[in-house]
Amino acid sequence: MRSWTPERVAAAAGAELLRGVTTAGGPERTVIDSRAAGPGTLFVGLRGESADGGRFAVPALESGAWGVLTDAAHAAGAASAGAPGAVIAAADPLIALQRLATAWRRELGAEVIGITGSTGKTSTKDILRAVLAPHRRTVASRANYNTEIGLPLEILEAPAGTEVLVLEMAMRGAGQIAELAAIAEPEVGVIVSIGPVHLELLGSIEAIAGAKAELIAGLEPGGTAIVPAGEELLAPYLRSDLHTVTFGRGGEVTIAGGSGERVEIDAGGRAIQLDVPFGQPHLRNNLLAAVAAALAIGVEPGGRVELALSAGRGQEARLGSGVTLIDDCYNANPMSMRAALQVLGAHTGDGNGFRRVAVLGDMLELGPSAHDYHLELGEQARNADVDVLVTVGPLAAAAAERFDGETYSVADAGEAAALVGELLGPGDVVLVKGSRGVGLELVCDALRSEA
Repeated sequence: MRSWTPERVAAAAGAELLRGVTTAGGPERTVIDSRAAGPGTLFVGLRGESADGGRFAVPALESGAWGVLTDAAHAAGAASAGAPGAVIAAADPLIALQRLATAWRRELGAEVIGITGSTGKTSTKDILRAVLAPHRRTVASRANYNTEIGLPLEILEAPAGTEVLVLEMAMRGAGQIAELAAIAEPEVGVIVSIGPVHLELLGSIEAIAGAKAELIAGLEPGGTAIVPAGEELLAPYLRSDLHTVTFGRGGEVTIAGGSGERVEIDAGGRAIQLDVPFGQPHLRNNLLAAVAAALAIGVEPGGRVELALSAGRGQEARLGSGVTLIDDCYNANPMSMRAALQVLGAHTGDGNGFRRVAVLGDMLELGPSAHDYHLELGEQARNADVDVLVTVGPLAAAAAERFDGETYSVADAGEAAALVGELLGPGDVVLVKGSRGVGLELVCDALRSEA
């Protein structure tokens, strides 16, 4: 928005300009943390659970911010303060931020791809960014910028000249994906998977499918919906005025062959060959969704896919201690746990008597079925030929009941971090995975520091 005047910024946000600026040009960045405010920034003061960001409007201006956007009371105080900068007042600063993002999305003229799913949405986003990068100027969501606050910030972060926006869309309840789709106005919607996540809030798999399908409902006629082949839970939400593409086994975009890093894909009769630095089945399935999305905007992938996964999404590293760490600690649910254990089970280590070690934390928000899902973890670990199981948290402890190998159960990530390093030996392969609230990055950090 470097060329936008204060008047245009205020109008786009549906807000009132109380004071303009004397310098030419608009804001270069939009921030909600006053500590990041400085020259060229528009600081948006949002009211949070523990703090009211509007209180920091004046300090943001004093830090040299281009301007501030906040509620009427704080904006009036900022306008009367001595520090220069634009001051914009909004009845609801969050809604104003979202409107501003939609206006910038339209100004960019970029094609927008929205991605959601019970599991796999982040890795699919990462893969799609890698697939598109050689062909289009692409911006993709960072880390967890996938909420009603993070998503508009990502849109506003996209520079002029961006050709494709790949936006991850998260949800914990009904209506949230619809809100994100209304902000982003995607032409392509990708639903990677449907599974038992957020059951505590939504109550059933059917309700989860309905919430994810809000992305399909948010597409304009003529858009493209990309969905897993054979996912009957999404069938009621498919639309005749959209182009629907299925991916995975039995779908229109499917793996036709390949060996090693080479993957041969059949995309509705079109042959595509890619070289990818990953062999995990769930990542290759996500690759199919990414290829379908690329084709939907006229990009035909080919050659090497240079993938950089977001932190904690299954990165594998050989530590100086001789241990191989699979860092999948960012989050977990029954589907992603099963996939991660399959990866661990397929690992061949260094072939010299290595052990497979699984450090598994609680899976949260599973509602009344939580105990049963954690019991199944023990069976899955046994089927994956895990040698040592470490459970972290009161829910994960149930996995030990159905696992017949060496088992340790600890209360939290701190105890796990102190224990796991003592259990491992050179050549061992350790998987670390649990829900975000368990904080198992402590275990990964401890292993790296010990190495």
